Amino acid sequence: MTRLDNPVWNALMTTHQEFAIGTPVAKRYPANVLPFVSFSPIAVNPLGSLDNVMNGTEVVCIVGNLPELPVSWTILNELVCNQMVCKELKEVKKDQSIQLSKLGQKEEIEMFELINGIQPGFYKDHTASVGNYFGIRVNGTLAAMAGERFKMTGMTEVSAVCTHPDFTGKGFAAQLVSTVCKNIIEQGNLPFLHVLSSNSRAIQVYERLGFVTRRCITFWLLQQHKKQ
Repeated sequence: MTRLDNPVWNALMTTHQEFAIGTPVAKRYPANVLPFVSFSPIAVNPLGSLDNVMNGTEVVCIVGNLPELPVSWTILNELVCNQMVCKELKEVKKDQSIQLSKLGQKEEIEMFELINGIQPGFYKDHTASVGNYFGIRVNGTLAAMAGERFKMTGMTEVSAVCTHPDFTGKGFAAQLVSTVCKNIIEQGNLPFLHVLSSNSRAIQVYERLGFVTRRCITFWLLQQHKKQ
């Protein structure tokens, strides 16, 4: 379970190693997939080894403890989150009127526009390639979605949980997270997720589904100054 203290590194070193670019001590996802950078916890100045895979202007994110930052890197923001795990999924009453379906490549543009209109910055053009995603439509419009993000041996993160403001309060998030979790559990993995510690409404939804908070963990938004 301590692998969750450094989830991005452990994902890129195991199940998601096909996405890993960088060096033996620091790795990242491709910029058009996910904006996350990671590093070995025993490395010295690991971010300094990533110059060749950074464009110098993009905003990236580190989850967990920060390494020593090179002088060319700046902290833009820190987001304190609850890291939650679900060891026993609780049943949710299924609403038969909800049109829930699996999303794929042909829905990439819809997915990108929906989540970036609500939670911009973390979901990129090809984020859908990292896992399975599900959505709910209302009159043909994608109204809500959820899916998988970081995957490591034995664990998969639930992510991209969002509902368009016109359709909140209908229980869409609970239905979607339940579906994603069932899919993860069927693969023999433990579901986990990250949610802003200030988002009490979402935390209550996750707790009703069986999630418990493991620890608080920080998402650090960083930018490297472009070299002249």
